[in-house]
Amino acid sequence: MTAGQPIACLGAGRMGRGIAVVFAYAGHDVTVVDFRPRLPEDFQRCCGQVLDEVRQTLASLASLGLFPLTAVDAIVARVSVVPQAEAPAALSAAAVIVEAVPEVLEIKRDALARASALAGSQPIIASTTSTILADDLSGAINEPRRFLNAHWLNPAYLVPLVELSPSATTDPTVTERLKQLLESIGKVPVVCAARPGYIVPRIQALAMNEAARMVEEGVASAADIDKAIKYGFGFRFAVLGMLEFIDWGGGDILYYASRYLTRALNDPRYAAPKIIERNMREGHIGLTTGKGFLDYSSLDREAYRAERLKAFIDMLKFLKLVRPPMLPK
Repeated sequence: MTAGQPIACLGAGRMGRGIAVVFAYAGHDVTVVDFRPRLPEDFQRCCGQVLDEVRQTLASLASLGLFPLTAVDAIVARVSVVPQAEAPAALSAAAVIVEAVPEVLEIKRDALARASALAGSQPIIASTTSTILADDLSGAINEPRRFLNAHWLNPAYLVPLVELSPSATTDPTVTERLKQLLESIGKVPVVCAARPGYIVPRIQALAMNEAARMVEEGVASAADIDKAIKYGFGFRFAVLGMLEFIDWGGGDILYYASRYLTRALNDPRYAAPKIIERNMREGHIGLTTGKGFLDYSSLDREAYRAERLKAFIDMLKFLKLVRPPMLPK
């Protein structure tokens, strides 16, 4: 896909507006399609709200130093809003249609069916659902080979990650084209199977529930748990991926810690999955052995460690937690 291709956002809600900001910022013309039947005066009100929010978001980002405030008008000018009656022209002209209607299966299937019929066979169609599997939506699409899910994390205009989840019928070249487009606008796409929770929501749900459970159990105050997350959990995972972190410390640590927690708390939710036990048997402990979840055999491991430690130091500087050493007088 080439830069500047037209994008259509199906749905004028918060997610559609945020995605419009991202593509317009990157130089694409974006048409937000209000797919609800409205009276003319109601549509004009909706149109005004969409463009006002796009402008306010961009002005806020500019005021925080992301780009010059003088560029806001030019970026906003790339975004237009059209009513349902003008949907056929907008959808058929788009290279990619991003569906962002309410998170209800029937509503999404209806919108996707109508949109794919109006758009013709060429545009890629991507849902933004955070809960519904692509396989449960693809049957509503004309030519489902060009459909997949693209789960953006809020706020869409800031969070780099987009989780791409193809259905069983998605053409792999379609996934690759959308991945390249997202990379071209500064996003970091990952591809995952059509499974409940995708990647981030699945991990996130466990972590959030556990944090809430610790408050419930009186383990620590909510403020101290959040402080621990920010300066311990979040600090490390801003530099190391979660599986990379297992390898960094050693999969044996997780293996023994899981066994202890399962017994001490009398709860099987802490049990390690079979892959941890298998890695232990095979000696794939992580960085120290050259292989764990990732393969380090071809890396200069000392240079790798130094690079990661430098990233940790940069995080300390960002958090204003660097202190000079105490030297003898």
